[in-house]
Amino acid sequence: MAIERTLAIIKPDAVGRGLTGEILSRIHKAGFQIVAIKSMRLTRKQAEGFYAVHRERGFFGELTEFMSSGKVVVLALEAEGAIAKWRETMGATDPAKAAPGTIRRDLGTSIGNNCTHGSDAPDTAAFELSYFFAGHELL
Repeated sequence: MAIERTLAIIKPDAVGRGLTGEILSRIHKAGFQIVAIKSMRLTRKQAEGFYAVHRERGFFGELTEFMSSGKVVVLALEAEGAIAKWRETMGATDPAKAAPGTIRRDLGTSIGNNCTHGSDAPDTAAFELSYFFAGHELL
């Protein structure tokens, strides 16, 4: 399996509940290398740009309002098969349906407040990484 990079976001619900350290620990334990990391607060416009692919969906307004409601931690993760591996580490979007031991199952409280985001495909990962990190930050 090839070395890949993927974007991970520790969402406002997790940051606000003081779970950043726990999630970072799980990232390390899962074998990811953190290539880049930053803490920030997205503006509504930044959240809308990031989630533009969902603009026509009913949850778009709620999602972008939530993602701009508090600090997030964005990370560039690297590992063999990083995209699938991070999605497996996070668990299903709905914490109630996520596998035991996953971040969302253990720490999430609802579909909307599920602690983390991850890219779902190589093209998505490329867009998402470039949305938050300049090329020189990923060296």
